[in-house]
Amino acid sequence: MRRGYRPRSRSGCPPCGTCKSSRCTCNELLHSPSVERAPNDFASVMTLLREQGLRMTPQRRAIVSEVMRTQGHISPAQMARTIQGEMPGVNASTIYRTLTLLEEVGVLQHSHLESGAEYHKTDEAQHVHLTCSRCGRDDALSLREADKLGSLIHAHHGFVADLTHFAITGLCADCARS
Repeated sequence: MRRGYRPRSRSGCPPCGTCKSSRCTCNELLHSPSVERAPNDFASVMTLLREQGLRMTPQRRAIVSEVMRTQGHISPAQMARTIQGEMPGVNASTIYRTLTLLEEVGVLQHSHLESGAEYHKTDEAQHVHLTCSRCGRDDALSLREADKLGSLIHAHHGFVADLTHFAITGLCADCARS
């Protein structure tokens, strides 16, 4: 672990990290563990990283700036193309490490989709991906809609699923009809 770096505590109940008691009272089985409200602007993220004892290199500043500009999902490869277009000397491993760091401090969250890992800001609405294995269409299912599946998994297995981490594959309505 980097000297001076301490990941934020995810105290509280395992399902949500927000309940203060040892027993979850939020009835939210699907959302992933959360941290305190994630910073949603460049200056706040930079302050958070400095508070964690991290240096603010020009490369890290450029990556954080691009993350804050991005709406929706972005893959590490897309991020690398953008950053390396602005700063050709930035190594892809620096980009991957910074994205991982931003996830550790609660700014980003990632999901595994058919195309690979994709990141999005934690202040964006969390959702479950429904990906068509035939045409590749990707739909979003809100966590409220997916709660029945999470509740069923929990009731039968005692397992608290993080369904936001991966895509549920199958056939979209159009492909299922054809």
